[in-house]
Amino acid sequence: MTNYEASSPKHYDSFSEVLEMEKFQTIIIGGGPAGSAAAITLARGGHETLLIDKADFPRDKCCGDGLTALALRLGENLGLVPSQIACWKVVNQAVLHTRNKNYRERCFPLPEGTGQYAAVVPRKEYDKALLDLARDAGAEIRQGHAITRVSQSESGIEIEVNGIKTFQSASAIAADGMWSPTRRLLGLSNSSYRGEWHAFRQYVSNTGPAAENLHIWFEPDLLPGYVWSFPLPNHRANVGFGVIREGEIPIGRTGQIWNDLFHRAEIQKVLGPDAKFEGRRSAWPIPARIDKAILNHGSVLFAGDAAAATDTLTGEGIGQALLTGTLAAKAIIRGGDPAEIGAQYRRSTYAELLADHRMSRTLQKVMEKPLGVRSAITIVNANKWTRRHFARWMFEDYPRALLTTPRRWRRGGFKRHGAYF
Repeated sequence: MTNYEASSPKHYDSFSEVLEMEKFQTIIIGGGPAGSAAAITLARGGHETLLIDKADFPRDKCCGDGLTALALRLGENLGLVPSQIACWKVVNQAVLHTRNKNYRERCFPLPEGTGQYAAVVPRKEYDKALLDLARDAGAEIRQGHAITRVSQSESGIEIEVNGIKTFQSASAIAADGMWSPTRRLLGLSNSSYRGEWHAFRQYVSNTGPAAENLHIWFEPDLLPGYVWSFPLPNHRANVGFGVIREGEIPIGRTGQIWNDLFHRAEIQKVLGPDAKFEGRRSAWPIPARIDKAILNHGSVLFAGDAAAATDTLTGEGIGQALLTGTLAAKAIIRGGDPAEIGAQYRRSTYAELLADHRMSRTLQKVMEKPLGVRSAITIVNANKWTRRHFARWMFEDYPRALLTTPRRWRRGGFKRHGAYF
């Protein structure tokens, strides 16, 4: 057996302590969307499943809180019910702002009467609702459990938590985020990697137009990054901005940029004269390199941010987290030895995400310059049909790489209903 220690090796004082080791078919590390989706899928498939997380839920998570059509449909499949989440806000229209000599504002409506295509939900509420579904499905949930050791052998995997308790299983899913402790304990971390995006976020109350529609500003000095304002109930909004780490903006300047952004007239106009920033601002790195990420190692599969599965064009990752968590669980349910399970998971993940990732990287190049942004928006603003379907495309109603992946072509691909229809 190979051991990877976070501290000094654990020594059992008695044979009875060894006997207290709990065994499960699968252990999931991380209770966010990827981990909960995996737990729900496994538990419903009849697997004895343990989900552990170092936090106690509900807990806040630094995020834009936006749900694309991909996330909404996967959440619906998992049994998530919007009416049971107090701050669920459906988005019906996206407003895009560009600036050359003057600001231009363009509205892109989402289809009406055919379900939800985009929504905004605080992660504190969203993640707890998913975790409750996992518990209701039969998964064992242990909160306040930080992993301190991971050991793998031919018989499976052992995970030590809080330095005192050990769990054993045939396989594991690491859905423990960008800085994945599981990956670190397995000796797989790249200490120099800081993600593809860097983002700031803060909640705002007493907002004006920001409370109703989703707004995106393509500020010339931030491209290919952007500023957002995502609406929430009770005249609140989630506002923030994201920049590309490989871009021209030094990450050390992002705090100064934040202080400047919300004094800009067009942004102030949307937030309203009485807008009040709540609490503290939060910043976080966003990994978006599914094509380069390690997706499996021995008996461990990596999902969500631990698999760097975020959309490289927008920085959105909840839909990808739900998808990779579900695919990891299905690979385990299908069965086989660790190598077969890992290969199945890689194949299914690449089939779902790799073409979209490559297309997003190409489009990101277009969005690096103001002329590219203006040209792209002018094209999609040409008529009612292009406006409607651009909004669907932006929220991932169908993949961006649809034209280059004929296997996805299907009749009615442009008319599919949204979630919860």
